[in-house]
Amino acid sequence: MSVNGVGILAAIIIGGLAGWLAEKFMSSNMGLFMNILLGIIGAVVLNFVLAAFGMTFAGWVAYLVIGFIGACLLIAVGRMVKR
Repeated sequence: MSVNGVGILAAIIIGGLAGWLAEKFMSSNMGLFMNILLGIIGAVVLNFVLAAFGMTFAGWVAYLVIGFIGACLLIAVGRMVKR
């Protein structure tokens, strides 16, 4: 079973890294579990959006970049909703 061309364990590790990078970039304060969730959910949501426009990516580098961008977007949306 794979997620976007990477295995489940790799998706968790890369998602955690992407979430952590987004946390540092957006100056947010979250824990490890939220970093992993934001990275994975961000990657899945952004992949879905990009696939709707006909763009698909695979591999761990693409998963990291897309996870980072998606997690940043989720943090920004969360801040807008919180206000």
